[in-house]
This record gives sequence, C-alpha cells and structure tokens, in this order.
Amino acid sequence: MDRREDEFIKELLLDLGADVEVSTLTIGDFICSEKTVVERKTKHDLEASIIDGRLFEQLTRLRKTFECVILLVEGTKEAERINKNALKGAHASIMTDYGASLIFTRDKHETADMIFSIAKHDQTARKQKLRIKANKKAHSLGEQQRAIIEALPLVGPQLAIDLLNHFGTIENIASAREDELAEVDKVGKKKAHLIKKVLNEIYIE
Repeated sequence: MDRREDEFIKELLLDLGADVEVSTLTIGDFICSEKTVVERKTKHDLEASIIDGRLFEQLTRLRKTFECVILLVEGTKEAERINKNALKGAHASIMTDYGASLIFTRDKHETADMIFSIAKHDQTARKQKLRIKANKKAHSLGEQQRAIIEALPLVGPQLAIDLLNHFGTIENIASAREDELAEVDKVGKKKAHLIKKVLNEIYIE
C-alpha cells in the first residue's frame, strides 16, 4: 500500500485479516500481487485526472508494469465538471483502450473489502489451483507439508514456514489452541480464529 493512501483504509484491511506493507510506490496505490495493482480515486479525483489527462498517463504506465490494472472509483457524488456522456466515454476508454477494469465503491469500507477480496483471490485461490496441478508430480516431504499449511485461510508461503517451524508438525498446528496460534508472528487473534474454524468445523459438501 502506498504510504500516501488513507490510513483508515489500512486499518480496515488489517481488521479484515490482511497483512499490509506500507511503502512509497512509484505507480499504483495497492499492489495485490505480482500481476495485479489497484489505483484508487475518489470521484472528484477521477474527474480532475480526466480533465488534465493525468489518468491516461497513469494507466499507460500501470499497464506496462502489471498484467491486471484495476481502477477503483470511490464515492457516491455525481459528476460535476464533466458532462455525463463525456464521462461515460472516458469510462469506456479506460476499459477498452487501456485494458483496465473499472470498479465503483460507495465508501472506504467497500473499498477495503474489494481490495482485500482481490488480493485474497490472487494470493490464495489462484496459488491453490496451481498447487493442485503441481502436486501431481513428486515433491519433497517439506514441500508437501508447506502446501497443506498454505491451504489454510490467509496463510501464505512464509507464514506456513513460520507455523511449521514454531509447532514442528502439521498435527501440532491442527491441535494448537487459538491463543497458541496467535502467538506466531503475523497470525494474530482473527487469523487464528479463521484457521481453527477451518480445522474444527464439520465438513459440509
């Protein structure tokens, strides 16, 4: 997340269970994965950047770096300085000429929810699909163990290693209490609760 972005959105993302790294980004506002970036603008910002041409320069640079560019427009206030038809034309150009996805949110809460969902999909769901295919081939015992732990909610490769190093075995992780899981760096109470829920809930197809 770019350090110039709204601090409240950072807090909302943390509440959702995200790990947020803040730094000064040269392009984009939220980097969700190696392939996906989110550029956040209020409706006022969007209008201003369309008028001065800055938006299309930004999109060009973003597309050169990221495979998936998402322009997230936040707010409910209607256009004031741009004719509605001209604004619709700009929206069409964003999607067709610059290949960016266009998403609208009402407020910062919806913005945080959307960014979290995008990042979760890119970092968890997509990797899990790839791992299922890859696991058809032989892997070391350690790789298989890490893959199992990475399948837990909000657990990435490094956190899987940290959990295995801390508890020693998958069995110990599965039997650990929530408070014991929360002691591991970057787990915390909310993530520990989600992990235990997946491990303990009765399977329903």
